[in-house]
Amino acid sequence: MKRSLLIILLAASCLISQAQQSDYTTLENINYYPDSESVADEYIMERCVLDIYYPVEKEGFPTVVWFHGGGLTGGNKYIPEELKEKGVAVVAVNYRLYPKIKAPVYIEDAAAAVAWVFKNIEAYGGDPDLIFVSGHSAGGYLASMVGLDKKWLNKHDIDANRIAGLIPFSGHTITHFTVRKERGIEGTQPIVDDLAPLYHVRKDAPPLLLITGDREMEMMGRYEENAYLWRMMKVVGHPDTRLYEMDGYGHNMLVPAYPLLIREIQRIVKLED
Repeated sequence: MKRSLLIILLAASCLISQAQQSDYTTLENINYYPDSESVADEYIMERCVLDIYYPVEKEGFPTVVWFHGGGLTGGNKYIPEELKEKGVAVVAVNYRLYPKIKAPVYIEDAAAAVAWVFKNIEAYGGDPDLIFVSGHSAGGYLASMVGLDKKWLNKHDIDANRIAGLIPFSGHTITHFTVRKERGIEGTQPIVDDLAPLYHVRKDAPPLLLITGDREMEMMGRYEENAYLWRMMKVVGHPDTRLYEMDGYGHNMLVPAYPLLIREIQRIVKLED
């Protein structure tokens, strides 16, 4: 479904005018694995860390867990400027990368980070019932895997259905191309196995908002595979899956998509009230 740029800009303007005023602080490089496990592995110490940006004079605020992109081979955590001063916390996560590790280690890291947020965000004033999981490209893939395949969070005694919303930006829904590369499979060969979000469609999943770039400008097949996930979630009876296609934007469609993320948070918060 294409949405005009005018509508998105109007939405962004409205969100800015409604932003809740507060002071914010950022804490950096918090390790999300237990200390005993981290100290024994230098690569965990280096990569398995997160930053948390949050309002210091508020309580009960929503939190976005944000996974960076980079094809599961590169990239670093960052707090998107467009998500700052919007009345929400943002947790930016680093995770281990191929080729130093292989699948499913980066999914395990993503789940460990989300579990850390569930177990700790209340200490910073956040509402553990309002945790949203998002990310761009490889980060969108990780967000979908953690939210749709319940086994990853189950390892941390967290039910993935506690996630308030999944909002992947231009993420793979088939098996990621880096996972296929690890197995010696050509990037042009689509695979849907247990490391594909599409493999885990289910009726009881958290609300799912899929956002991609323009199908004519996106990475190969990226819009179409997200459209297929949208369709299959509908087929299994999921009540709250939607798909946005950012007309005129390619894979790096983040700036016009951020307001949709904030609007989705506001929509679900109102449903919870």
